Amino acid sequence: MTKKEFEKQVKKLFRRQQKLFTRKNKKLKNGNGIFDRYRDPVLTAAHAPVFWRYDLNYKSNPYLMERMGINSTFNAGAIEYDGKYIVMARVEGWDRKSFFAVAESPTGVDHFQFRDFPVEMPELDEQETNVYDMRLVRHEDGWIYGLFCSEKHDPAQPHNLSAAVAGCGIARTKNLKNWERLPNLQTKSDQQRNCVLHPEFVNGKYAFYTRPLTDFAATGSGEGIGWGLCDDIEHPEIETEIIIDKRAYHTIKEGKNGMGPAPIKTEKGWLHLAHGVRDTAAGMRYVLYMFLADLNDPSRISKAPGGYFLAPEGEERIGDVSNVVFSNGWIACENGDVFIYYGASDTRLYVATSTIDKLLDYVMNTPEDGLRSSICVQQRTKLISDNFKVMKKLKILS
Repeated sequence: MTKKEFEKQVKKLFRRQQKLFTRKNKKLKNGNGIFDRYRDPVLTAAHAPVFWRYDLNYKSNPYLMERMGINSTFNAGAIEYDGKYIVMARVEGWDRKSFFAVAESPTGVDHFQFRDFPVEMPELDEQETNVYDMRLVRHEDGWIYGLFCSEKHDPAQPHNLSAAVAGCGIARTKNLKNWERLPNLQTKSDQQRNCVLHPEFVNGKYAFYTRPLTDFAATGSGEGIGWGLCDDIEHPEIETEIIIDKRAYHTIKEGKNGMGPAPIKTEKGWLHLAHGVRDTAAGMRYVLYMFLADLNDPSRISKAPGGYFLAPEGEERIGDVSNVVFSNGWIACENGDVFIYYGASDTRLYVATSTIDKLLDYVMNTPEDGLRSSICVQQRTKLISDNFKVMKKLKILS
């Protein structure tokens, strides 16, 4: 390739990416009344800037090879900041290492672009191999906190290269650019993943949602979503963890469950989004579900609709880890709109939109899981019988 051809190809790469950045995302028709999906993912590996992946110097890369490729962009924390929709994406390189990067959008559903540089998150020690799945929360103490998984090889199993230990990493910022790393959260559990900071003080303390684990990845190794308080965020330690949302047999959260993003405060209570996992013959299936917690006692769940809220569909089911949706970020706007960002099969990031009113209606008026087939049939039979009365009035039935 001549230098002139090289420069022509470089410009072509940038034009192609600009077309991706400016692509308008369309809301899909025939939604379920709870939320709306969109046609295109809001972030993909192709959204990673050209200058993150290619050496653009002809002398050192005369064949214009992708020197440091990006495998996927998914599982993003989210926040509204300076009038923009911000996501803190998990970006994974070809080397399997994840890192954080901020992408911004004026609309929340399209036109997302990464900032020029990824986040340089301070390390706690050299054993920390991988960081990912950040939850962003604007706390009433004035800081924006990011809680994420801090992973390293399990020192107790030196010859098992798949054995890992997960902890809850904590960092804080005032501007989403400069990050102060705090010590990892300390609990009496062997491992922690999917931890979330409650946005307000509870009894003058910092409140955490946790997921205590005895094993890094296996289903059935944790009790459910936990809750605990700590006095000092700079020395985060929880003495007592209680389980507020347990796993249950033959449900969407039979295998394991964990928190999604920080809850949204509403007049009816704290609105939560979480993920549930069950094992199948085809592997683990991840779905999202919702519940409502008491406004004055956030550790008490007041409403819990049965079944899943959002499950992978169509292309969302295909990727590095198929049949998975995972959310650790949503944005509640002042006008009541809610933007829900969810990773699809550990590969790309999508958005669904709803409103606070719709989500509260869904959570408060959807029947809880009957836990047995006979009760679930009774619930559905009642719905059908009630609907027959309406259908006769509308002359749909004679």
